[in-house]
Amino acid sequence: MKKARLKELSIEQLIEMTRTASAERWRTINAGKSKDGNRMFDLLVAIRRELRARGLDAQRQLLGLIDDPEPGTRCWAAVSVLEFAPGEGERVLAELAKLPDSLVGFSAEMTLEQWKAGTFKPL
Repeated sequence: MKKARLKELSIEQLIEMTRTASAERWRTINAGKSKDGNRMFDLLVAIRRELRARGLDAQRQLLGLIDDPEPGTRCWAAVSVLEFAPGEGERVLAELAKLPDSLVGFSAEMTLEQWKAGTFKPL
């Protein structure tokens, strides 16, 4: 999807796209399709930037995804909310970091370490 088209979507549509793309990203990565996972990552970054441009109320809608049943969605949402809801983001990342043999868990653990060290750079 073109970034310019994201501006035409409602906040609810952007949140739903975040839900589906974040889950799909990890499915493709786990299936060994990193190129597809990278495309999903680029889309997710563009959506996050669009939500950020719409203000804090738009960004806060991501909080609805931190308890999603899909670990990849929870991870993306947790990372996305660290800037304005650090307690919630940290809680979810810490939970995900405990997942055994999980790339999502490893990603959550590394992000949490960077966050706590002050070296995390939001996209």
